[in-house]
Amino acid sequence: MYCGAQPVFADVDPKTYNIDPASIESHITEKTKAVVAVDFTGQAAKIREIREICDKHGLIFIEDAAHSIGTKYEGKPAGSLADMTCFSFHPVKTITSGEGGAVTSNDRELYKKLVLAHTHGITHEEEQMEEGPHEGPWYYEQISLGYNYRMTDFQAALLLSQLKKLDRFAERRKEIVRRYNEAFQMLPEIIVQEEIPESDTCRHLYIIRLDLEKLACTRRQFYDAMAAENVQCQIHYVPVYWFPYYRHLGYKKGLCPNAEEIYKGIVSIPLYPRMTGQDVEDVIRAVKKIVQHYRK
Repeated sequence: MYCGAQPVFADVDPKTYNIDPASIESHITEKTKAVVAVDFTGQAAKIREIREICDKHGLIFIEDAAHSIGTKYEGKPAGSLADMTCFSFHPVKTITSGEGGAVTSNDRELYKKLVLAHTHGITHEEEQMEEGPHEGPWYYEQISLGYNYRMTDFQAALLLSQLKKLDRFAERRKEIVRRYNEAFQMLPEIIVQEEIPESDTCRHLYIIRLDLEKLACTRRQFYDAMAAENVQCQIHYVPVYWFPYYRHLGYKKGLCPNAEEIYKGIVSIPLYPRMTGQDVEDVIRAVKKIVQHYRK
């Protein structure tokens, strides 16, 4: 959430790991300008509830859909739900352009601001210019500060080819997620991320959460044991306000207790379309083997 120029961190739902609408409501002040909701791991946030809160308080709703390319909420695709939706095309995302991203919006005024922001604040549009008459079609004006956020033609071509494969990528990711869910829901030492029925999720990440009270190991020991089984894991993510930049702004640990508690036990396991059935079973076997070894 953005209150003036400084973000305020709302907490997450301890079961879905997405932003909790009740926490949003409790943090709104007269300075609040926008709500940014992340579709963590690819599951859509509670879009309807967040939309209602934003409409009630006159706030801009920004959906961070970096993880949720291919996800639908109540039958509508991510990118068509919020006032603005941000996508990432980083190499590890569901589809890629090598780097870069995109922002979608149905709001004409927000669109104009986005276009200015990505081209140094420069416009060729007559209606936006202050000076005139103009010499010719080559004339332009810089009317705000902006950035050089233009995607290259090579990246755009790669992205278009990837878009044609999105349905196939999404279906394979869903198959792997179903198999993981089936395997891990039988292990009391593993907590599986809960999904809301409104979200038809194309997962970018699959996170298992270790119930460390039931295991005689630390997360680091579990992580290293997975590597020893030739399964490379990752941790997504360290709470952002723990980092020095935010600490220097006055943020302290304890702001989002649910997010911090979840962080203690989460481990991301492999999830990508080219995984074979045997690859998936190897990951499951490794998790079960380590859980059995460290089970209290």
